Amino acid sequence: MLKKDDSVAVFFILGQRVRHAGPVNAHYVFPSLNVNGQNTAPWVNVRMTNNHYSHGPVTDVTSIDMRCYTSETGATATTIDVAAGTTLGIMTDNIISHAGPLNVYMAKASNGNAATFAGDGAVWFKVYEIGAVTDGGNSITWPAYNTPGVSFTIPKNLPSGEYLVRVESIALHSAGSFGGAQFYIACGQINITGGGSGNPEPLVSIPGVYTGYEPGILINIYYPVPKNYTVPGPAVWRG
Repeated sequence: MLKKDDSVAVFFILGQRVRHAGPVNAHYVFPSLNVNGQNTAPWVNVRMTNNHYSHGPVTDVTSIDMRCYTSETGATATTIDVAAGTTLGIMTDNIISHAGPLNVYMAKASNGNAATFAGDGAVWFKVYEIGAVTDGGNSITWPAYNTPGVSFTIPKNLPSGEYLVRVESIALHSAGSFGGAQFYIACGQINITGGGSGNPEPLVSIPGVYTGYEPGILINIYYPVPKNYTVPGPAVWRG
């Protein structure tokens, strides 16, 4: 006889027993960084998000949770050194299980301390994005989909100092109506070493960067198949 266990769900599909550990859902969080090829422990260098258990998304683009999704946890984290010009990863607890684009933003801690930096005001700039692959309306695919996270190169010319690094995976499976897009968000804390003298721009506020009516947010990705796709947000600063 099976006993109830909150950590294990056992269910049957077409006569086959499937054992699943943890919460049963198709959502995801980004609890870890990948530095020097190694994943950090969950919620050590990433601020623990409100959805660390529920895995639920943000859907209101005007919400303060669009920034780091920590309005309930009030979390901070430990800041880790990352050299400019090297690869940084921001990793899920499983995979990115919804179709859509992905953005990475950064903001330099104006007070010099990422652990106490709120990230308010026009301080955010985009350093990386993953969009869609389109072919004029026959098909659309999403390179970020089904991956364990995102890895990108920190611009070599990024000035040294402490930063928040924010990942934003936008799930578009229900985005055909306003408010249907789902945002999966997290902020890590990093200290850039060996940086340069670049001037990241354009700078935007989060929340404030989106209205929810952008064609890359309010979109039916199924029918008609989009002929092209524009990732929402500012241009990527490449240093």
